[in-house]
Amino acid sequence: MTVTGIELFAGGGGLLLGSALAGVEHLAVAEWNRGACETIRENARLDYPLVRGVRVLEGDVRLVDWGRELSRQRIDIITAGPPCQPFSLGGVARSADDPRDMFPTTTAVIEKLRPRAFVIENVKGLTRAAFADYFEYIKLRLQHPELKARSSESWVEHFRRLQREHTSVVSDLQYRLVTTVVDAADYGVPQRRHRVFMVGFRSDVDAGWSFPAPTHSASALRAAQESGEYWERHRIAIKGRHFAQLPPVADSRLPWRTVRDALTGLPEPGSPESRQWLNHEFQPGAKAYPGHTGSPLDEPAKALKAGVHGVPGGENMIRFPDGALRYFSAREAARIQTFPDRYVLHGAWTETMRQLGNAVPVLLAQKVVSSVVEHLELDIALHCLAARQQRVYATAQVCEGVLA
Repeated sequence: MTVTGIELFAGGGGLLLGSALAGVEHLAVAEWNRGACETIRENARLDYPLVRGVRVLEGDVRLVDWGRELSRQRIDIITAGPPCQPFSLGGVARSADDPRDMFPTTTAVIEKLRPRAFVIENVKGLTRAAFADYFEYIKLRLQHPELKARSSESWVEHFRRLQREHTSVVSDLQYRLVTTVVDAADYGVPQRRHRVFMVGFRSDVDAGWSFPAPTHSASALRAAQESGEYWERHRIAIKGRHFAQLPPVADSRLPWRTVRDALTGLPEPGSPESRQWLNHEFQPGAKAYPGHTGSPLDEPAKALKAGVHGVPGGENMIRFPDGALRYFSAREAARIQTFPDRYVLHGAWTETMRQLGNAVPVLLAQKVVSSVVEHLELDIALHCLAARQQRVYATAQVCEGVLA
């Protein structure tokens, strides 16, 4: 079975690539930023398999005529990363009053296209106490996309009405919603990146889905470093080091991946060898300042950030054991975000770092969407089995009638 989908607010393509790896065939992707659109288009022109033939809709998602663009094609899944600046600690938080808030648009597209499932990713800041009511409002809207706001009704008034009516008003379109806050490092991404996922299944899809369990842990990394296995793997001299004799890690998960793990095999940016790599130029000017000291080499990176007013976040630096600092090259940052090495990033360093800072880690997206796709395929299989059993039963009844 082919799982068809669209993506909203695709950015540079992290969620797009991850969902393609999970088996989603994208009928269209929508994004307003020209640089991000050019990144996807350039890779499509280069025939990169995960975006081969993908149709990019550049512009305001609110203005897309989905009926015309999709020609009534079936949509199984919508993936979306609505702009997070209204809720981000890295930006200026303004919540629902911010015109950049695209959750209403996301809900409107879900209501229009009625996908069997959706996967929405956003910043952890959305779950802050200051946004508690609005977060609950978003969840109710996603569960009941047909219960739209009335003319001139504020989001607060709509929220109160939804709280009163959502259990009593009959709607043809409802979703079961699972909301989870995750750390990308727990899923094999070499980065401490806390994000909230909102995964919905249409009410006619069998329930029972739960978020994938973490596969990596801090305790396993600590054990690997203290036993010496980590250093031996990276061929780093361990003479004079003392390693504790630790008991086996109880949870049996894999070690968190570190910056050193992520950058293995990459030459230093600026070296002659680096010219053979895409987007791997040296960027001068890195320096520490309060609250921004770079990512230690032997830990998962701090969360890459897009920054404010076009300036990449101050944590987009690597800190070496001797205290030296330098900026990540765009290719190194792409490794931190688990983008493939063959994926080209369009634009200058500042633009590519903005795209990467806004992106969903490809590996995390793949793991989440793969689980959703498997659930959708299982649901189809169960419905087919039930229909087949019903036909067999009906045939048996007819035969009994003939023989009677």
